[in-house]
Amino acid sequence: MILHRYFARRYIMAFLGTLGIFFAMLTMIDFVEQARRFGGTTGIGELLAVSMLNAPAQLYEILPLIVIISGIALFLGLARSSELVVTRAAGRSALAALIAPVVVTLLLGVAAVALINPLVAATTRAYEARTDSLKGEERVITLSDDGLWLRQGDSEAQTVIRAKGSNLDGTVLREASFLTFDTEGRPRERVEASLAELQTGHWLLRGVKRWPLSADNPETAAERLPQMTLASSLTATQIRDSFGDPAAISVWKLPGFIDRLKEAGFTARRHQVFLQTELAQPAFLTAMLLIGAGFTMRHQRGGRVGVMVLGAILLSFGVYFLRNFAQILGENGQIPPALAAWAPPVAAILSSLGLLLHLEDG
Repeated sequence: MILHRYFARRYIMAFLGTLGIFFAMLTMIDFVEQARRFGGTTGIGELLAVSMLNAPAQLYEILPLIVIISGIALFLGLARSSELVVTRAAGRSALAALIAPVVVTLLLGVAAVALINPLVAATTRAYEARTDSLKGEERVITLSDDGLWLRQGDSEAQTVIRAKGSNLDGTVLREASFLTFDTEGRPRERVEASLAELQTGHWLLRGVKRWPLSADNPETAAERLPQMTLASSLTATQIRDSFGDPAAISVWKLPGFIDRLKEAGFTARRHQVFLQTELAQPAFLTAMLLIGAGFTMRHQRGGRVGVMVLGAILLSFGVYFLRNFAQILGENGQIPPALAAWAPPVAAILSSLGLLLHLEDG
């Protein structure tokens, strides 16, 4: 037990040191990037705040890299000091020495998904809101329990749109309601349509009832039309992009958001794959640690150290890109979301264990 605590403490120190280095590097690089984008319109304090909001998401994205570098640093240090040799001489195998780092990695993965993911989601939303504000843009679509909400407008009027459902890309709305406001925020017109189709520069509405809200009695002045057009600056790309990154949604709220997406008529495949990938994060981090251990646990001499470290990092990048490729296949519907998320880390864990057993037992 004492030995396990010792290995766990060494691994945690290596992890925290690596995390601190990457945090400083990413924050500095992002600050320079934000200064390039918004330096002429805002001050240093605002730029630093934007960079700090973006830092958690960047660190979370490279968490597997941090884990493998921490593992390599741990096992190289133990190998160079001959502590692993002493451990083996005392009757402990390399797999037994891996127990503490693997348990710590699993706990880090669970904490990352359960605690850090909601924090990253919150800072990501705040970062997007800050940058949209600096760019003079805003999100045009929102999902709620009672349907789909959009907004459009220009310098002359703003229109709020609510619909009970839509097609997959949000360009055809069912049971849509359009409420138009003037420049002073007063309601000007209300239009309800059984079907609304977004075309170039306008909505084509069918089954229309229109109320002029400036009239003394809007209901008396209302008119029914078989169809009409309503000017719009929206595009299908804007609507799709307004859903944002699934990373901006907490993993605890993601199942409910997926249900609302399906109820609104949108495809939720991308969010389903992301949810499964988050749930598989502890396994993926464990795979990264085992890859590093497989290449660096044995006593190294001379130039072989650099070659083995390079091999571990290259293999970890290969597994990372394999996971991304599986995610793309899952998002496109080629393979189930669970298979896309879980197959790469499970395969990497089994391969790494096979390598470790081969090196230990010949």
